[in-house]
Amino acid sequence: MNDPQRITTGGGEAFGHNPFGALSTEGLPPAPKNTPADCGQQPAAKPARKNRGRVDIIRQTAGRGGKTVTVVKGFVGIGLPEKEQLAKAMQKACGTGGTVKNGQIEIQGDKRQEVARILSEANFRPVFAGG
Repeated sequence: MNDPQRITTGGGEAFGHNPFGALSTEGLPPAPKNTPADCGQQPAAKPARKNRGRVDIIRQTAGRGGKTVTVVKGFVGIGLPEKEQLAKAMQKACGTGGTVKNGQIEIQGDKRQEVARILSEANFRPVFAGG
């Protein structure tokens, strides 16, 4: 059984062996008190804001070679990363391309209904503006 060419696969240690059991906690800061993981509770959910403001949804064709573009503008209090995230969600839902330019989101095609639905889910108040 002690063949030098044979490799043992048993591991030699009991199941549940803790390789960190011999480590000392000396010098480490104490664990935080009453964390949700310790109490078995879920962390308190941050309440969603009711209304994040009005945004205008406009259909444009001028200056775009006859192509229709849905433009969302009038965002107040959100930064470029969040606008890019919203634009990405709109592109995915509409199955089209789009971009963020000059603080506005532009989605290719007349996709006003889909864009309005996504903005409503994000707690904005979409308004169809223009003709």
